[in-house]
This record gives sequence, C-alpha cells and structure tokens, in this order.
Amino acid sequence: MLDLAIAKLSDAHFMGVLLASMGCAATVFMALMPLIQTDNLSRRIRAVSSERERIRLRERERLAVAQNRTQVRYRSGGVTKRISEALKLTKWLGTDTAKQQLARAGFRGASAEYAFLTFRFAAPIAFFLLSLLYMFAVTKFGLSFATKVGISIFAAFIGIKAPEIFLRNTTTKRQKSMNRAYPNMVDLLIICAESGMSIEHAVRRVSLEIGSESIALAEELSLLAAEMSYLDQRRTAFENFNERTGIESIRQLTTVLVQSEKYGTPLGGALRVLAQESRDQRMTAAEKIAASLPPTLTVPMIIFFLPGLFAAILGPAAIQINHWT
Repeated sequence: MLDLAIAKLSDAHFMGVLLASMGCAATVFMALMPLIQTDNLSRRIRAVSSERERIRLRERERLAVAQNRTQVRYRSGGVTKRISEALKLTKWLGTDTAKQQLARAGFRGASAEYAFLTFRFAAPIAFFLLSLLYMFAVTKFGLSFATKVGISIFAAFIGIKAPEIFLRNTTTKRQKSMNRAYPNMVDLLIICAESGMSIEHAVRRVSLEIGSESIALAEELSLLAAEMSYLDQRRTAFENFNERTGIESIRQLTTVLVQSEKYGTPLGGALRVLAQESRDQRMTAAEKIAASLPPTLTVPMIIFFLPGLFAAILGPAAIQINHWT
C-alpha cells in the first residue's frame, strides 16, 4: 500500500491530474461559497433577542420574590443538562470563572455551561479510547505495551485541555474582532451623544451600525442596551458589559460611562478623548510591530534569499571557469 502511494506521488501525470482536480474543486467551492454562507449577523441578533427575553424573565422573577409573588422560572433542558445533573459535573468539573469564560467566548445561558461541562467530561474519555483503538488495532509500529498506554494517557490529557483551549482560542478571536471595531464604535457613540440621543438609544443605534464590522461587538452592545432597559441601575449594565468582554479598552469605556452617569459629566467630550487615546494606542502598537519586522525577517532572508542570490551571482562564473578548464 505504501509502495503504491509512493509510486503514484512520483508519477508526474498523476500529480498533474491531481493538482488540476484540486484547482477545479477550489474554483467551484469559491463560486458556491456566497450561496452556502450563513447569515451570522441575523443568527447573532436572534441569540441576543433570546438573551433579552432571559433578562426580562430574570428581572420579573426578582420582582416577584421581592413582592412575595409566584416566581417565573426559566427552564433550560437538554441532554447535556440531564448528564450534568446525573453525574454532578458542576460539583467536580465546574470552576468559579467558567461562566465568565463562556460569556467572553460568546456562549451564554445555563445550556452553554452544561454543554461545556459535558464535553469536558467526555473529551478525555473519547481521546483515550480512540488512542487505544489506534495504537492496538491500527498502527503497525513496533511499540511496546507501556509506550502505547503512555501515548493513550497523553491523549487523555489532551482531551482534558481541549475544551479549555477551544474556549481560549474562541475568546481571543472574539476579542480581536471587538478591538478592531472599537475605535469606530466610539466615534459612532460620539456622533449619537452629541446629536442629543440618550445613552440607551445611542447604544442601540450603534449596535445596529457596527454589525457589519464586528458581529461580536454588535451582540455585546445589544445586550448592554437590553440590560440598561431592564436593570435598576445602569452602572450594573456597564459593569456586566465589561465583564463579558474582558478588554482593556472596553474597561476604559465603561469607566467613562459610569462616571458620566454618576457625576453628570458631558459624555461627548469624554468619549472624544477616549477615542483619541485608543487611536494613539493602535498607532503605537502598529509602530511596534513594524519595528520588530527587520530582526524577524533576518533569519528567513538568510535561509531563503542569500542562497539564491549566491547561485545567481556565482553560477555563471562557475560555468565559465568549468568551460575554460
């Protein structure tokens, strides 16, 4: 089987047909991509609407408790919830910061926490069993029994860390998306605030406009507008907005909003200063990256550029010397 694969890979005609087929498949895929692409903005807006409904139900429940009335409870079911409750995964796999990490990654609600705990429980078992199956039934390498078991245990360890790594990567991508759209969001807030809009209407309007640039930031702003409408204090909504994002620039924005709400300071001027500081920080970060390019490119240039340059300079001279001799 391996000899046949090597023979096929060394066949120029077969490789040409294979590369041409891959090119045709890529062309067809690129042509069909606009047709099969999902509308992420609409999906996120629907998720925000459901989250707004949960906020409304939670506030009604809190008011009912305060007034000694019947509580309105939101029940979230599903297979993951039954597994988590049956195995008590929240007690021995849950962490204090799990909800915060899930929220920063864009996963909210009790169902998201149950799903995370279930996958955190099932991933090491699945990785261990699949590794054992591969090591003892598929692989042909002459490994000892202890080595195969050790590799399977290492696979189980990877399974333990896999949900956390996925959550961390998702959070990082989401924060990068919000950081890119943050200066434009502040500019839009300045325009809305100086035009006479209230902060609630300004946030709601900006959430609709910023969706074309960052769906994650539009989602967070929509939740902020919903919480400002339902919560007793806007400061709580601002603090929740900061906790959900976990970005330094958002923390500065929430500080400005809290101070403006508490002391009545003009919001437009404070946002203008904040926007200028954010742009200065982005320019400083870009200059830092540009300054680090020369030492970063030194090794690739030495490895890939200089051999070709030497060959182009010394090649004709070596040919002529060989011809004369």
